[in-house]
Amino acid sequence: MPLLIDSQRVNVTQSSAQLVQAFPCLRERAKVLTSQSTRTFGPKGFLYVQQRELAATTSNDRSIAILGSEDATTCHIVILRHTGNGATCLAHCDGSDTENEVADILYSVRSLTENIGEGRLELHLVGGFSDERRLSQKLSSQLLKTFDKQPDDIHLVTYCVSDLNDEEKSGIHRPIIYGIAINVKTAEIFKATFEDRGPDEDLRSAHILAGGRMINIYDAQTEQINIGPYSWSPFPNVDFWLEQEDERILEYLSTSPQAEPPHFVAHIRATLKFLKTHPHPGKSIFPDRKPRTYRKNVAGTWERVFPEKG
Repeated sequence: MPLLIDSQRVNVTQSSAQLVQAFPCLRERAKVLTSQSTRTFGPKGFLYVQQRELAATTSNDRSIAILGSEDATTCHIVILRHTGNGATCLAHCDGSDTENEVADILYSVRSLTENIGEGRLELHLVGGFSDERRLSQKLSSQLLKTFDKQPDDIHLVTYCVSDLNDEEKSGIHRPIIYGIAINVKTAEIFKATFEDRGPDEDLRSAHILAGGRMINIYDAQTEQINIGPYSWSPFPNVDFWLEQEDERILEYLSTSPQAEPPHFVAHIRATLKFLKTHPHPGKSIFPDRKPRTYRKNVAGTWERVFPEKG
């Protein structure tokens, strides 16, 4: 079934400019979102989603009220929500495998929705900017075309991507919004930044940098995060990269060097060091081939759950 805006069929072959011209409501909704003040979320009731990760839950979740992700430059943050029971998925997509990622997003919401007919699927796309290589525009187009091919009606509500999420300062284009959050209880979407990116931030980042595909990290039934088990080959030339100046890391390990947030290089260095320390995670981190599991404790922070010994 088609992708819809205000119950009208979307022509996904159009450019973003043509799409916004046909549906001016998209520009107005984007302006409302980009003009918000940035809200900061702490660990209590919050789940952080990294690049190439997704997490899904419902409004009945007792542990998680907020899903969020940040550091999207050319990447897009995708939110799909079913209005019937509030089943909500947030994913951080980078264009590496869009068709399978969209299929995973749809599956994560369907699996939490008993009757897909009692309500509708609403889609929010946020991220990207007017980058020189037009990677943002390419990903925006990929996502629209892929959602349009899905079997269910999907209603595009927010389209704050690429040119609609762009600002220019001193001749340099950057995203207005780097991070976004959704309250799964109320469906409110916020321009956001986050104090907590755990658990296992370095491990999850290493999985991405080593080429891992998108993974659903959250089990809404048990209200627990499951990390891994991951496997990767030793990162090529890791010592070489750790010896490089910040500018070189930005140039070669970023899709948009001039638009990255200030902590980008420090984050990449920490991830490279982790990959160097754990060239074979199947041996050093996951010797039993079981995931690292976490749940929220009474203070609202993630606490490791260890299997009971028999």
